[in-house]
Amino acid sequence: MAKAENKDKKVFVLDTSVIIFEHNSIMNFAEHDIGIPITVLEELDNFKKGNDTKNFEAREFIRLLNKLADGKMLHDWNPLNGKTRGNFKVLMDQNSKVDATKVFDEEKADHRILNTALQLQEEMKGRKVILVSKDINLRLKAKSLGLPAEDYNTGKVKNVSSLYSGKSVQDKTDPEKINELYEKGSCEPQDVLGKKKPSRNGYYILKSGKKSALAYYNPATELIEHVEKRSVYGIKPRNAEQAFAIHAIMNPNIKLVSMQGVAGTGKTLIALAAAMEQKREFKQIYLARPIVPLSNKDIGYLPGDIKSKLNPYMEPLWDNLKFIQNQYHESDKEYSKITEMVNQEKLVITPLAYIRGRSLSNICFIVDEAQNLTPHEVKTIITRAGENTKIIFTGDIYQIDTPYLDSQSNGLSYLIDRVKDHELYAHVTLEKGERSELANLANELL
Repeated sequence: MAKAENKDKKVFVLDTSVIIFEHNSIMNFAEHDIGIPITVLEELDNFKKGNDTKNFEAREFIRLLNKLADGKMLHDWNPLNGKTRGNFKVLMDQNSKVDATKVFDEEKADHRILNTALQLQEEMKGRKVILVSKDINLRLKAKSLGLPAEDYNTGKVKNVSSLYSGKSVQDKTDPEKINELYEKGSCEPQDVLGKKKPSRNGYYILKSGKKSALAYYNPATELIEHVEKRSVYGIKPRNAEQAFAIHAIMNPNIKLVSMQGVAGTGKTLIALAAAMEQKREFKQIYLARPIVPLSNKDIGYLPGDIKSKLNPYMEPLWDNLKFIQNQYHESDKEYSKITEMVNQEKLVITPLAYIRGRSLSNICFIVDEAQNLTPHEVKTIITRAGENTKIIFTGDIYQIDTPYLDSQSNGLSYLIDRVKDHELYAHVTLEKGERSELANLANELL
């Protein structure tokens, strides 16, 4: 019986990419055993210095491993904490019969990790050995050598095609109820939704022939309430979804907002304009984005000082601010007010790395390109929120610029899936491109 149970237990060999994605990943494999190639520890040693998330994850894993060791020899199998978990070991041997460095004609860390996993596979013939990596190419290399390989799936959204959109269309609504919504401003949920349970802060397009109304479910009043199209800082909503997004950001009871949509749907523009409309409610407005260098090159490759290096990444945010400013004439008070806000640092556009570690109180914090964040990074940002802080995440879950994330594992998808239907949260999926007809053509046909 014990032998049968041991045979069913798998051995997962973790790549460096898994650990810098989530430092406590070693604890998330149930009763199965974990192998950590010595090469992974060497790579983590190079990652431990710095202020980026990967540096934090590397340091935290090293501390965790030191705690788990507790005087034990790491080249032996040792139990992980908890009765339901398996054992772990640092794998030293790289002398597999199939040498990945020769097969792929290159001496590199990935190939040494492959050799370690292949050697373990040869040693433990009665057990299934699986390489776990966030690196798609490494997984393909492993499979080409006959080594099973998987992505790290903890926190991964199973089906992004059915991800919560934040709104639904209700056809054949009683026209009298639409009239009531306009006249009284609210109605009972069952009057327009029937037996459907409303989503907290969920948005609805109610239709009856040529009549229609925009509405949302208010969890505080437990009523369906009318949503008016309103302009914010000169920006008028061009469709229902933009009106919903403005409503969510302007609602003081909603502390966390996410917007998902393809390029040109107005995510960043709407978020910035709605935040600026509430400038008196917050001490500062922060607009930040993660820095994902082109071709995965570090910003050190770019010439100039740190400001010059960062400018190319921040330029899209400045473009949105200029667009809002250009809704007014230079002689208008609102035009000069925007310049004044920037000069006095009431409005700050900055890389996301500069925000980490701070306590965010009385701040409206907009995080652009949130699809390039890991679930842990999203959690870290939200946990920094203090009193009277609103956080807005915007992004396109299908446009990932970092190699170890995809539409299922990125932080924005994770946030939408996990926090939906919470009274402090609202989400809107923007579907219609409003940038230009040419941009729409690219999104639809190319």
